[in-house]
Amino acid sequence: MIRDLFTKKKKYATIPSEQAKQEVPEGLMTKCPQCKSIIYFKELKKTLLVCDHCEYHHRLSSTERIEMTLDEGSFQEFDKNMVAKDPLNFPDYKEKSALDRKNTGLNEAVVTGSGTISGMEVIIGVMDPRFRMGSMGSVVGEKMCRAIKIAADERKPFIMFAASGGARMQEGVFSLMQMAKTSTALNLLHEKGILFISIMTHPTTGGVSASFASLGDINLAEPKALIGFAGRRIIEQTIRQKLPDDFQTSEFLLDHGQLDQVVPRKNMKSTLTNILEIHQTS
Repeated sequence: MIRDLFTKKKKYATIPSEQAKQEVPEGLMTKCPQCKSIIYFKELKKTLLVCDHCEYHHRLSSTERIEMTLDEGSFQEFDKNMVAKDPLNFPDYKEKSALDRKNTGLNEAVVTGSGTISGMEVIIGVMDPRFRMGSMGSVVGEKMCRAIKIAADERKPFIMFAASGGARMQEGVFSLMQMAKTSTALNLLHEKGILFISIMTHPTTGGVSASFASLGDINLAEPKALIGFAGRRIIEQTIRQKLPDDFQTSEFLLDHGQLDQVVPRKNMKSTLTNILEIHQTS
């Protein structure tokens, strides 16, 4: 036994037990989808969910987006309790929608309301990619149109954050009608000379990119966001050409005149403040 005290013991690498793995609190760390770095979630929140290593902009919930954009305590939500019907009796649609409501705490894929940015009153809409991938169905379109009408009646700027996979297939033509419905509603703002700022985030695709998301008086986007209508593979097969590597990114659209500015998340609120101040009316 005395010899054991002076004998160097060999150390072997061990694989953590399942119990040890479970002791690590859920949500403590996350992996960046772009550079694969492991990041403490607490540190990631300090940078507004932007990777310190590669500047990848992680997706935000509607709640996180509103907290980062509006002045603290200023948000007042509209039409919170609106819930989608199942007009086509689409298989499992009701069940999947109910599961999304449970998992997200939301009733639909967009949150609308009023608030202030640096003390200036605005009407805002924020799509949430956690709910049916932010797809636009009848309720999303209706909530947007109601918010636009309030903006028109109260003569307040309207700001929309898009994050969507497009029109909601489970509602068929009812979802496609929302493209025309929201676009027509936005014309109210145009006729009254009221500012509409559209901000496209990752991803903004399909019927959303082909309707209201592209109709802003000022169109902004976060860096490297996927923005487009049809998928890359479909387009390449249709035109029989190889597309650029950066095709359908924010930077590509900016270079080709379809965006006014690509704005990093840390600068978004200050950029919106500057735009709103320039367009302030007495």
